Amino acid sequence: MAKEKRFLKVYSQSMGTLEIWVDKATGVNYLWRSAGYGGGLTPLLDAEGKPVVTPVKEGEYRWTMD
Repeated sequence: MAKEKRFLKVYSQSMGTLEIWVDKATGVNYLWRSAGYGGGLTPLLDAEGKPVVTPVKEGEYRWTMD
């Protein structure tokens, strides 16, 4: 039986160099940016500096953008 993936890609721009990923266990959104041989991952923050959290229900997300 295949293990379910923890992270879900919900947004992609510029041929995959800017992506938003959601941690399905916590709902926290992360911004991934890559360019050339480098890249970075950071929590996506709202206007108050708090992490953006997407409520995730069991079975709600069955799709990915990959």
